[in-house]
Amino acid sequence: MYSPAQLKRGLRRGLSDPSVFARELNRLYHRRLYRREYNTGGIDLLAEDWDTVLVLDACRFDMFEQQHDLPGRLEPRRSRSSHTTEFLRANFDGRTATDTVYVTASPQLYRWSDEIDVEFHDVINVWFEAGWDETHGTVMPETMGNYVRDAAEEYPKKRIIGHFLQPHYPFVGADDLNTTAFGNDGNAPDVWNALRTGNLDASPEEVWAAYRENLELVLPVVRSLLEEIEGRTVVTSDHGNMIGEHGFPIPMREWGHPPGIYTDELVEVPWLVSENGPRRDVVSGTIESADDRIADEVVEDRLRQLGYAD
Repeated sequence: MYSPAQLKRGLRRGLSDPSVFARELNRLYHRRLYRREYNTGGIDLLAEDWDTVLVLDACRFDMFEQQHDLPGRLEPRRSRSSHTTEFLRANFDGRTATDTVYVTASPQLYRWSDEIDVEFHDVINVWFEAGWDETHGTVMPETMGNYVRDAAEEYPKKRIIGHFLQPHYPFVGADDLNTTAFGNDGNAPDVWNALRTGNLDASPEEVWAAYRENLELVLPVVRSLLEEIEGRTVVTSDHGNMIGEHGFPIPMREWGHPPGIYTDELVEVPWLVSENGPRRDVVSGTIESADDRIADEVVEDRLRQLGYAD
C-alpha cells in the first residue's frame, strides 16, 4: 500500500501538520483501503460519444451551471478522479487512441509519461511551445483556443481533446492569492496547502471570487469553439475543487483537489453536449507524436507555477 519512502515522507508531514493524517484516513475510505486506484463510478471519457472534448481543468459542476450561457444540453456527471494525474491514469492508461489528438495546456501527461501508457495519434504540448504565458504562469484560454482550432483543421478525421487550464489555479486576476503572496521560491507550499494550514490568509469568499473569475476567462473561448468546430462537442472537467468545505468521513476543512478524495465537490463535473453541423468522420491512424525530450527543470517549473508542490 505504501512504500517506505512514502511512509517516511507522510510521517514527517503528519508530525508537522496533523491534518495530513485526517486527509489520508479520508483517502483510505474513498479508495476502499486502496483496493481501487480511482473513482470506479466515474465516466470513461474515451468510451463516450463525441468528436471534440473541451476539458476545463478543476471546474465544479455547480459553478459551471451557475455561470455558463453556452449552447447545448447540460447534466452533471461523475469524474473518475479528483486530480489531473488521476484523471489521466483512470481514462488513458493502457489505452490505444490513435483516432484522437490530445491538445494540452497541462504538463501532467508528459510529467508522468513513464507511468501512463497511452497511444494518441498526436499530443500537442501547448505548455511547452509558444503557448506558455510567463506573466501569469499558465496557458491563457485564447492561446489554447487557437491551438484547438488548428488541431481541428489539421486533423479533420480525428477526435480532439482540448485540455484547458482554467479555471484551475493560478488565479489570473488575483495576484494576492497566488504563490507570490506567501513566497515564490522552490520550497514554497502550493496554494491549497497554504490555505489549509493558514499560511495564506484568505476567506472562502475571496477564493470563490478568484475561482469564478478564472472560469469567466475561458467561457468566451469555449463558446467560439462550439460555434466554429463542427460535430458533437462536449464541455467537461477532469475534476472539481474544494473551497473550504468539509471532507468525509473525517470532517476536516479541505482545499484544492487532493487525489483519492471523491466528495461531490471534487468529482461532480459538467457534461455539456453541443451539436454543430455534421459529425466528424473519425478514423484511426498511426502515432505521430514526436519523442522530443523536454528538460526536467522546465516541466517542474511549469508545474510549480500551476500550484503543484512536491
